Amino acid sequence: MALHRFVVGSSLALVFSAAISPAQERPIAFVGAKVIPITAPPITDGTVVVRGGKIAAVGPSASVEVPADAERIDVRGKVIMPGLIDTHSHVGGGWGADGSAPIQPDVRVLDSINVRDAGFQKCRAGGLTTLNIMPGSGHLLSGQTVYVKLRKANVIEEFFIRDDRGVPMGGMKMANGTNSQREPPFPGTRSKSAALIRQKFVKALDYRKKIQDAGGDSTKLPERDLEMEGILEVLDGKRVVHHHTHRADDIMTVLRLQKEFGFKVVLHHVSEGWRVADEIAKAGVPCSVIVVDSPGGKIEAMNMRYDTGAILDKAGVLVAFHTDDWITDSRLFLRSAALAVRGGMPEDRALYALTMAGAKMIELDKRIGSLEVGKDADLIVLSGEPLSVYTKVLQTYVEGQKVFDRSDPKDYLFAVGGYGASRDQVVHACCGEEDR
Repeated sequence: MALHRFVVGSSLALVFSAAISPAQERPIAFVGAKVIPITAPPITDGTVVVRGGKIAAVGPSASVEVPADAERIDVRGKVIMPGLIDTHSHVGGGWGADGSAPIQPDVRVLDSINVRDAGFQKCRAGGLTTLNIMPGSGHLLSGQTVYVKLRKANVIEEFFIRDDRGVPMGGMKMANGTNSQREPPFPGTRSKSAALIRQKFVKALDYRKKIQDAGGDSTKLPERDLEMEGILEVLDGKRVVHHHTHRADDIMTVLRLQKEFGFKVVLHHVSEGWRVADEIAKAGVPCSVIVVDSPGGKIEAMNMRYDTGAILDKAGVLVAFHTDDWITDSRLFLRSAALAVRGGMPEDRALYALTMAGAKMIELDKRIGSLEVGKDADLIVLSGEPLSVYTKVLQTYVEGQKVFDRSDPKDYLFAVGGYGASRDQVVHACCGEEDR
């Protein structure tokens, strides 16, 4: 069996390893690392075995049996943890609703995502393996989000995370506050914003009743309405609402609407979540917190605090972090957790917020978010402790496939910036360029 070793002290953290086949037919054993499973205590000298894109074994090296045919990778002195989950990203250049109306639940962000966008490789360089890609927040409801795995992809379909029926999974993006306040037909006040949402949701309930009253008779069915179908997916619990909201009063408005209509919701940003932490906890609603936003540039973020995550977590709220990339560069996602720890959040809870908490918010915690037998083999190899500013992501794996390797010059460029790091393709300038 081939034994591969990280070259300690190299700025590129070189790894000499054979390419993994697309089907990940040969087992891989990562041997000797500090392993952080998230749902169990860290293992000082641990081994993780991956087979067929799934985690086959994880535990102390002395007790984990490595398959005879496995590719052994020596990761002594390194740290392995689950791939990071970003519950709120705008990578890929996707746009949602337009200026024709403030509520557009028929719009799908997946129809405008460029899988070749350089931002995806920057995500992998930051250790991200799963994203909730959202349309923007300039509408009360800007469209359907999509949950994706950062596999190597040529078309968007290869990114999809599908449910048991084979349907691409995603949520619904909503927003309140100043973002959605504009000239008509958009609302001009917070009160009108809530009224428009309430009116549209009531209309959807009426649409559902007409379908039920038809009793399967196609001649009695109402004319198909894609907007109403989108909202009914929310009201029927098939889509989680991911709700942009900053101020405490806006947060409470979302909680009132959620209680009235019974939809599942995750509160995003929550710059003033610390003001109403007990109310959020009582409602049983999770929060996806942005740690680095734009105070001074966005008036609603003026009162954001580094200890918001700690305050919410202490109150009993499920807390995750997100990048809102490009607001926070995906390559720096680990620092969000580090800053939350600086604000008083326990380290284990901060790491949980980067992984399992996000998995729960997008209803994928049975498949991702921790290093457990049977889960998808989404993992990252780090040069040191996760929350150290000196730590680098050395490798990123999605379902057992290596999608980022800092020792590869092309990947290294995406990790550190520099010319070409934001270019998804090279302009053809002369014959023979491919050969060069």
